[in-house]
Amino acid sequence: MSRKTIAIDAMGGDHGLSVTVPASLEALKNNPNLSLILVGNEDNIKEALKGKAFDQQRLGIQNASEVVLMDEKPSDALRKKKDSSMRVAINLVKQGDAQACVSAGNTGALMAIARFVLKTHANIDRPAICTTVPTIKGYSHLLDMGANVDCSAEQLFQFAVMGSILSEVHSDIQRPKIGLLNIGEEELKGNEQIQETHQRLLKAESLNYVGFVEGDGISQGEVDVVVADGFVGNIALKTMEGTGRLVTHFLKEAASENLLTKILTLFAYPMLKKFKQKTDPEAYNGASLVGLQGIVIKSHGGVGAFGFSQAINVAMKELDRDVPELIRSRFEHVAVSKQQEESVVSMN
Repeated sequence: MSRKTIAIDAMGGDHGLSVTVPASLEALKNNPNLSLILVGNEDNIKEALKGKAFDQQRLGIQNASEVVLMDEKPSDALRKKKDSSMRVAINLVKQGDAQACVSAGNTGALMAIARFVLKTHANIDRPAICTTVPTIKGYSHLLDMGANVDCSAEQLFQFAVMGSILSEVHSDIQRPKIGLLNIGEEELKGNEQIQETHQRLLKAESLNYVGFVEGDGISQGEVDVVVADGFVGNIALKTMEGTGRLVTHFLKEAASENLLTKILTLFAYPMLKKFKQKTDPEAYNGASLVGLQGIVIKSHGGVGAFGFSQAINVAMKELDRDVPELIRSRFEHVAVSKQQEESVVSMN
């Protein structure tokens, strides 16, 4: 098996090197066919690596003099910080020195830079952010997570195709079930954009589209892929994350009410531990910037080393299956099918 190389934006995120370095070392230990390039201030990276055991043949350092701040405007990061750790890491993918990039940095800046440097595939209008969310049946893929606030029906259709491919790769599901997020499951529910997307998806025989799904259907695991524009998708994800924290808060509050509840909590500890593992966002960390001519994975900015290493694992999985090539070839087929469809319509 050939070795894969991933560029790590070592300076990005809320915690920077204190998270990216230990996560990278752990990923190298667990994946013998992996090489990493840590991108950022060379002196600071070397200091963070001091005293750590690692294979120097599989861990490189690429200096970058600037850092994109978490609250920085994407346009400023794109135009004014061409030597940022984020930009240099993505450039390494463009140049072929790395096959993927992982960053916990500013999401808007990462999308803007990645789209500018790597470009989208020919038949894709916009890249989307796709993440996994836990459900009672396992997990589902949800996109878009905020990259595209306003989307046309054609763009939502493209998200459905890309989400289906990611579900095939990460969940090993043949013909994943696709649902369109809506305010109801009835045929007449939803705005014009949703209705148009619905009709477009119904005609796509290559997709396993099952219809509308409501917000509560996401956590029920009714579908493998949930399609929404970035405005709705981001709110749905944040609501789910907030609900998880709310439930955890109530459990802790109830557990500390009195001596009896504290004793009962000791007996319930294995169950509570399993609940935490199932709902821990770090376990599902690593969102794909899908639709680009290269692999870029966005890690949550506030995760620890375990969460960041999960994002590296996501990149590894997409590298193993060559997701950009899968998407390119699938959309070539979609484009041909659409042309044939239009030709039949014009003849009639």
